[in-house]
Amino acid sequence: MSGSPALAPVEPLKSADRAKANGNIIPLSPSPHQPLHERIETSMSLTREMYLREQYPEGYWWYRLESNDTISAEYIMLLKFLEVDQPSRLQKLANHILANQREDGTWAIHHGGPGDISTTVEAYFALKLAGRSQDSPELRKAREFILDMGGVEETRIFTKIFLALFGCYPWKNVPSLPVEIILLPPRFLFSVYDFSSWARATLIPISILLHKKPCVSLPQELRLSEITAPNGKSKSSGDWLQRLFWLMDDLVKLWERIPSNGFRTRALQTAEHWIISHQETSGDWGGIQPAMVNSLLALHTLGYPKSHPVMQKGLEALEQFCLETEDSIELQACVSPVWDTALTCLALIQSGVSADHPAISAGARWLLDRQVFGGGDWQVKVRDGNPGGWAFEFKNDHYPDVDDTAVVLMFLNLVPESADEEVRARLEAGIQWVFNMRGKDGGWGAFDKDNNKSYLNKIPFADLEAMIDPSTADLTGRVLEMMGKFGYSIDHPYARDAIRFIREKQERNGSWWGRWGVNYIYGTWSVLSGLSRIGEDMNKPYVRRAVAWLKASQNHDGGWGEPCDSYKDPHGCSGPSTASQTAWAILSLMAAGEYESDSVLRGIHFLLDRQTETGTWEEQEFTGTGFPKFFMIRYHNYRNCFPLMALGNYLRYLKGV
Repeated sequence: MSGSPALAPVEPLKSADRAKANGNIIPLSPSPHQPLHERIETSMSLTREMYLREQYPEGYWWYRLESNDTISAEYIMLLKFLEVDQPSRLQKLANHILANQREDGTWAIHHGGPGDISTTVEAYFALKLAGRSQDSPELRKAREFILDMGGVEETRIFTKIFLALFGCYPWKNVPSLPVEIILLPPRFLFSVYDFSSWARATLIPISILLHKKPCVSLPQELRLSEITAPNGKSKSSGDWLQRLFWLMDDLVKLWERIPSNGFRTRALQTAEHWIISHQETSGDWGGIQPAMVNSLLALHTLGYPKSHPVMQKGLEALEQFCLETEDSIELQACVSPVWDTALTCLALIQSGVSADHPAISAGARWLLDRQVFGGGDWQVKVRDGNPGGWAFEFKNDHYPDVDDTAVVLMFLNLVPESADEEVRARLEAGIQWVFNMRGKDGGWGAFDKDNNKSYLNKIPFADLEAMIDPSTADLTGRVLEMMGKFGYSIDHPYARDAIRFIREKQERNGSWWGRWGVNYIYGTWSVLSGLSRIGEDMNKPYVRRAVAWLKASQNHDGGWGEPCDSYKDPHGCSGPSTASQTAWAILSLMAAGEYESDSVLRGIHFLLDRQTETGTWEEQEFTGTGFPKFFMIRYHNYRNCFPLMALGNYLRYLKGV
């Protein structure tokens, strides 16, 4: 994989082990008896040293991206479907899944969350495929929960598809997705390019599976009759639009009964070609597990043997996404080296590391080499725009994104290399790419422009409510911050439109919803940072409402915390204080000029008091977002890079810098 480590990935967060290996002595946490500015400096020194130890030789930083156990469970299902004979690998994957089972026998989608029926069913089935007996204590407890929740019928659509591959769920009960949609032109009323990039890269291969309906024969003891319960979800449930789509699904199923014709054959060939053409040179698809696994399933169903180069590259790419120890293997949903590197470099600079430090220069060179100058799906809506963005992963030329690009640009603008004429031209290409991705509503989405047909979140396949990629306040705030750091003023037409968009999206309580982080704290931080940097008057009433909300949301311990469940219940926003969310709140308040407020001071003390002696912060909670409500992420870098940013910014204020 271009830019990836030469060896198989390992768990990156091992500060103490690396320090011992280097013969370093780790100092203790800052003393509470030190003056505040000295405590902050001591704290930041610990974290800086940790980061400098953990930089990879190539110049990047890369940390674990933790999600839920469907990711590893589906890897087991893929290996069994392909008849890959790797019993040791299956057992290590099973060990990882078992380690995450809770006392009540369930698996959840985030730390502290309720048991999730789909995740638990997939973990249960994967463990059976890996050789665990259904009579084992672990699976008995899981089975009780599954049956109490209504059985397999209550799972999400994608779970049912995986079960159907093994004859454990009838294909006829899975919603249809006619493969012919691949032939609909982008400017038609509806096409695959109206789906979000992640949905598109997953659904196109799934449309092949739904047409072919493959089924691997399993022994009776591996099937799931013991967790199949009747009386599942009714097609008459949901609002009128959802019921209409279910009716349309019945009509599509009638269409599918018509014998295959030239039109359908051409659609299958086009879908196959689309998948092949979208495989990265690194072997993966879209940089995400769902697209990778489903593409391999679809191609194998079309007759591609495991030995085919495309299949081999795909399987090798999945291995590169794995974190392997002596006893377990975890497949990550994605990898985040570009994101981790840019955020870490910004945090180091904001904490006082010189922009010409060798570690920063190495990070800058590595990121410059990752700039994407090839074409991608975004060009369907941006026909005249030139490439120049950055993606999230080591290699993902088809899907650069606005968030990564904005953060990388803000970092690269600080380094001495940015004075070079060629580098300035590349930064300008990145800025123009971001501008070309601007939506008609004045805001920005992540991977596509104007990807906002909300009715797609009502189709039967949309039970994760993630079929589109519309403009959001947090990304729009990020772009405003980028514009401000490159000298654009609040009078720029894009800035005016973005502020109007942001004001329209503000919640009644003054906060902003966060699409890519949990949740209102994240969204409010991104927006206030952008407004401040672009030059907005931070004393305006709408800004002060946000400040008041943040102050009112502070916990008694001085920190801030918001659970993932705030996506489902906006009124239940209070949760245990976390390092990352506390840092976002502090950065938000400082952006609004609240440096001397009691809230900021208490937040700073919270961070100082909870830092470990290795320079890190402990944080079990998931504060990153994949799909709101349904797929949450724990970025293992967030708990360290954002506190370092907050402490660094506050210390600069104390010093009058």
